[in-house]
Amino acid sequence: MTQQKNRAAQETQNIHLSDIPNLETGQEKFPEKPSYLKYAFANPYNLALLGGAVAASVLTLNPFIAVAAFGLEGLWLLHGSQSRFMQRALWDPIFNREKLEFDKQHRMERVGSLSQYGQERVMNLIGREQQIQQLAAQNPSFTGNLLRDELAKTSILVNSFIDLGLTCARYENYLNTVDVKELTDEVARWKHYVDANADKSSEIEFQIANKNLIVLSKRIERVQEIRRYLNVAYGQLDLIENSFKLIADQIVTMQSPSELSGQLDELLDGVESIKETAIETENILKTL
Repeated sequence: MTQQKNRAAQETQNIHLSDIPNLETGQEKFPEKPSYLKYAFANPYNLALLGGAVAASVLTLNPFIAVAAFGLEGLWLLHGSQSRFMQRALWDPIFNREKLEFDKQHRMERVGSLSQYGQERVMNLIGREQQIQQLAAQNPSFTGNLLRDELAKTSILVNSFIDLGLTCARYENYLNTVDVKELTDEVARWKHYVDANADKSSEIEFQIANKNLIVLSKRIERVQEIRRYLNVAYGQLDLIENSFKLIADQIVTMQSPSELSGQLDELLDGVESIKETAIETENILKTL
């Protein structure tokens, strides 16, 4: 218990409640599918050719050059954006690079909201993720799409680790604003009043006193539920860290991607279960 309190103090050190984002709210997302039309138009080669043709038309006072250029541009946008070959060879790799860069940028923005201790944990986990990717690339059993699909799960887990860390920090900050001893003393005071004045006070006084007792008791129950969530969430964070270390130890000798897949899928299932619980915990916070 003492170790967990120390961890909570480290997680929330130098963090203000307003600094921690609520991950249930809407946030900027990267497009799920690539815009092939955009890639066909907004690439430097196409823009340079189109701009050169328009410039030549202006300099020579020959409008037919510009008309021809725009006509060819229309054909290029129609066929270049829909070509399966162009999509596989050019547009999809560009989309994947942009998505990777987007994820890295937003990942680091979220990491910046964590405490120093939390940031160190995330950076260590990212380093372990990179180690797993390098070792997997050296294992001949991991090739092609199978390797990409499995390693994509490690990135999801790192992002989930960050989200979970932010949620825990936000809940810890809330709990730091609640004096449980004061609540307990208030419950005892109202309970004594209700027991001692059941037959002495007026009906409305008794009802108000009883309502105060009920509300305060519910607040204590809700705080206990939040604390139980944090206990599970902290355990899941440790499990992700320890599992990444184990995978790094094992991945060189793995004979099949399914061995890696099983461990990662189990972690993802645990994370999803925690996320579902987090929704319930968010509702508890709203009632408080």
